[in-house]
Amino acid sequence: MTSFKPPDPHFAKRVRTSFDRQQFMHTLGASLLAVEPGFVEIELLINPAITQQHGFVHAGAVASIADSACGYAAFSLMPADAGVLAVEFKINLMAPATGDKLIARAHVIRAGRTLTVCQAEVVGVTADGEKAVAIMTSTIMTVRDRSGVQG
Repeated sequence: MTSFKPPDPHFAKRVRTSFDRQQFMHTLGASLLAVEPGFVEIELLINPAITQQHGFVHAGAVASIADSACGYAAFSLMPADAGVLAVEFKINLMAPATGDKLIARAHVIRAGRTLTVCQAEVVGVTADGEKAVAIMTSTIMTVRDRSGVQG
């Protein structure tokens, strides 16, 4: 993994503060586990409220934690006055999302001035270990706080 030096020395606090304001992540029951320069982990405890008709975690919930993990991985490398918006992502759903919890691990592949490319892996976790559920590739746009958009 590439080593990044964030321009904001307080990046971790800024990421955690922003995540705490994300009501949708709270609605899903997701929590932020790890924040490092260019890397974020989000955990989602599995409960019946986020499953689909076959009992698997809904693909929308899987995509949501992967999307947020990519966004926050990119956000960790941005200046203090910047925000992020996803402009594109592709997700491959590789297996039904099952287990006790899901973990989305995202890392920055390339950090640019305007666009940052990230990749996330989502795994289902049980007492027996982890199983790959999905892979996401995402392009994140840097947004300067002109319109009220913040991280």
